[in-house]
Amino acid sequence: MMKRLYTKKNILFLLLSLAPGLVTADELNQANTAWVLTSTALVLFMTLPGLSLFYAGLVRSKNVLSVLMQCFAITCMISILWLAGMYSLIFTDGGAVQSFIGGLSKAFVPNMGTDSLIGDIPEAVFFMFQMTFAIITPALIVGAFAERMKFSTMMVFSALWALLVYVPVCHWVWGGGWLADMGVMDFAGGIVIHITAGVSALVAALVLGKRKGFPTVAMPPHNMPMVVTGAGMLWVGWFGFNAGSALTADGSAGMAMLVTHISAAAGSLTWMIIEWIRFGKPSVLGIVTGMVAGLGTITPASGFVGPAGALAIGITAGIVCFYAVQIIKRHYRIDDSLDVFPVHGIGGIVGSLLTGVFAAESLGGLGLGDVTILHQVGVQAVAVVATVIWSVSFSYIILKVLDSLMGLRVSDDQEVEGLDTVLHEETGYHNI
Repeated sequence: MMKRLYTKKNILFLLLSLAPGLVTADELNQANTAWVLTSTALVLFMTLPGLSLFYAGLVRSKNVLSVLMQCFAITCMISILWLAGMYSLIFTDGGAVQSFIGGLSKAFVPNMGTDSLIGDIPEAVFFMFQMTFAIITPALIVGAFAERMKFSTMMVFSALWALLVYVPVCHWVWGGGWLADMGVMDFAGGIVIHITAGVSALVAALVLGKRKGFPTVAMPPHNMPMVVTGAGMLWVGWFGFNAGSALTADGSAGMAMLVTHISAAAGSLTWMIIEWIRFGKPSVLGIVTGMVAGLGTITPASGFVGPAGALAIGITAGIVCFYAVQIIKRHYRIDDSLDVFPVHGIGGIVGSLLTGVFAAESLGGLGLGDVTILHQVGVQAVAVVATVIWSVSFSYIILKVLDSLMGLRVSDDQEVEGLDTVLHEETGYHNI
């Protein structure tokens, strides 16, 4: 991998080589620590309030609080699960099953102190930074079942999904698992986050079924200013997501930030232009959705490609994700409420494959080492297929089991009334 010494791929090996107190021979680097602290806050900012406002504005007014509540509750729950064992299962040695899962030696992080280092940053900072990634991933799936899933079922689903889908895949890629051994390239989560959440969202939408009235009843966003505000927060927060994954305050972080911005801008403009040509007018919803597509697609490549590669990836994201939305919603009439699969899932797949292409030095990237483009794309494809199969299988099993035990959906009458009142006895707006 090419993120200097302390990449996510190498963290497991750092952990295994440390003394019981986890103090390395390295000294604390205050610049790197400050940058990762800042990035941690930015990534959490993406979920609270960025994703929360983005999703809440996209639903109908009677469900605005339900979406905000789901994002907030997921943040709290995953934080506790991360402490209890998720972190350990990803970033410690799993012994005989190390290729597939880590161990529990660091559950509740018993040996973490203020002087415990991972590389040249405090372990507490690395722990918190990685936690924010685990938080936003199940929160992304909320967009697929918005306006119709029971809150209690959503909580149990998110917890089980984090443990059975996110943890293993994250270990495979960033914790020294079998995909890391193959040399997969995923700088900030195209595979770990966007593919897992995206394809799981599609499964959730199919298992739950359509919202009452879809697709004949218009269900436009109830508050576009809220959507744009959340989208802007996502754009800014994504710099922590991608540039923070360098774990250093140096040129690699700067390049990751630059290519992230270029891809977002290219995805936005591409989506806007397609809409303008096809429908006669460019929409605000379209330009912000194109931005998210550009961000999600550049995520796996952000530490490996140059600005020209980012431009190509962003344009590709705008085109492919736009038509993916049309196919999913209009052709197959699948009610993925807020387009999680066509934007995040498809974007993650496309970006992960293109990483193996545009990382090549001949195409302006930082280099593929001693392997060819064809070889690296093959590795990326294996990772994509394995992640899709794992995510689809376990998401389906979890949903079907929960459906039989708890039920997935609110009743038709409750759906018509709105989840804010039915599930939370509150309303987002009052007539004054």
